Amino acid sequence: MKKKRILIIEDEEDIAELISFNLEQARFDSLILSSGRHVISQVRHYKPELILLDLMLPDLDGLELCKQLKRDKNLFSIPVIMVTAKGTETDRILGLELGADDYIVKPFSPKELVLRVKAVLSRMYPDKTAPVDTILRIGPVELDFRKHVVHVEQTSVKLTITEFRLLQELMSHAGMVRTREILLENVWGFSFDGYDRTIDTHIRRLRKKLGTASPYIETVWGLGYSFKEDI
Repeated sequence: MKKKRILIIEDEEDIAELISFNLEQARFDSLILSSGRHVISQVRHYKPELILLDLMLPDLDGLELCKQLKRDKNLFSIPVIMVTAKGTETDRILGLELGADDYIVKPFSPKELVLRVKAVLSRMYPDKTAPVDTILRIGPVELDFRKHVVHVEQTSVKLTITEFRLLQELMSHAGMVRTREILLENVWGFSFDGYDRTIDTHIRRLRKKLGTASPYIETVWGLGYSFKEDI
C-alpha cells in the first residue's frame, strides 16, 4: 500500500526531525519545509495527503499561509493540522475558523501527534469499501459519500473537507437536532468548551455555498442545528 504523504512546515530543526522520525515509524512518507517560502509550489509538487503547519514561521505567518492554501481551488481540500506554541482559546478558535482540521499545542507527545494525524486522515479519507449508502438526497441537495461531491439542483458545490463532513453529519440525521458538542465531536473529532463560534462560522459558510438550499439548515436556538427533511 502506498504510504500517505505528510508535509511538515516547521522551522525548528529538532522538532521537525522528531515529527518526521515518528511519522516514518508509523509508515508515513514525510517532507520538511523550514519556511513558508514556496510552500504553495511545493504542495502542488509533493501532493501531500495532510499538512502539519507551524504558525510561527520566520518569513510568513502560518495563519496567512493557511488562508492561501484554503483559497486555492486545487489545494483547499488538503487537511491541515496546526502545530504551535500559541495555545490560547482565541488562537485555537481562529485556527479552526480558517479551516484547520486540528490544532496541536507545543510541547506535545510525538505518539499523540501521530494518533491525531491518523484520526484526521481516517475522517478525511474514509474506507471506500465500507458498505454504506453512497448517496444522500434531501430536497435539492445531493451528497455522494464516496465521490465526496455535493450538488444543489444538479449544480456542483465546492466544499472544503470540513464543510462536507458537517453537511454529511446534518443530512445523515435529517430532522434531528445536532448539538454543537456533537458536531465538534463527530466532525472535528474533539470537544472543547467555548468553541460555539467555530461551529457557527462554518454553518454560515455552508449556508452561503448551498445558496437556494440554505433554508434546509435550521438553527435550533440554544441547542444547535438541524437539517430539515422537507420545506
